[in-house]
Amino acid sequence: MSPEDIWLELLGQNLVILLLAGFVILCVLLGVRIVPQAEKHVVERFGRLRAVLGPGINLIVPFLDRVAHKVSILERQLPTASQDAITTDNALVEVETSVFYRILEPEKTVYRIRDVDAAIATTVAGIVRAEIGKMELDEVQSNRSALIATIKSSVMDAVDDWGIEVTRAELLDVNLDQQTREAMLQQLNAERARRAQVTEAEGRKRAVELAADAQLYAAEQQAKARRISAEAEAYATQVVAAAIAENGLEAAQYQVALKQVEALVALGQGAGKQTVVLPASALDVFADAFSLLKGRA
Repeated sequence: MSPEDIWLELLGQNLVILLLAGFVILCVLLGVRIVPQAEKHVVERFGRLRAVLGPGINLIVPFLDRVAHKVSILERQLPTASQDAITTDNALVEVETSVFYRILEPEKTVYRIRDVDAAIATTVAGIVRAEIGKMELDEVQSNRSALIATIKSSVMDAVDDWGIEVTRAELLDVNLDQQTREAMLQQLNAERARRAQVTEAEGRKRAVELAADAQLYAAEQQAKARRISAEAEAYATQVVAAAIAENGLEAAQYQVALKQVEALVALGQGAGKQTVVLPASALDVFADAFSLLKGRA
């Protein structure tokens, strides 16, 4: 036999085995599905939902089951969107929003909504207009964090049936038209002028109050000083009266003479007083003082 005949005979004998091996290999390739960590695969059987495959190695029935959808479960960001809204005080604002979300249940997302990004963007736009329409312009500017929380909660409730989780909702900017900006600038300048006038008036009032307090304090101190002086004078008078009562009239005469001597000494010690003129009775004063002093001794 020729080599060609031998080859054909061997091929005919092993053809079934080769076909069976190829079929087994094909079944393994079609039945084993390796899903990446960041994905989930939706499996259909005859066009009907069969299972959702998670990350790792998964087995399906070859020729009956097929992976119809490969869905990424990574967090996604919608493109920044701008929409107009009108507040309750009829101010037109342009709001820029951004939303982050991720798919938790792919079987709901692929069978209930066609364009996820467009659906979420439309939902966010409607909710933003509705929420801003309930607020005044000043509230939109000052309560932005509360507005963001309300928008996020409303969006989460709206997209819950789509198997989506809204992770973040941001209000990036609130832009005003030119007329509204000019009006707000005038209001801001007027408010600043009012505050400056109030501050100046409060400063003048405080200065007057401090001056009055200072005058009152000075009057109190003067009255206190006069009271202390009067008390000291009364005490001295009491001591003199006691001395007179105890020692008689000579004690009083001695005190008077002593005061006269002190006055003459002070007069002589004054600046520029090189010559002191004494009255004729001055010597009698000294004599009386010494005589009284001797008498007491």
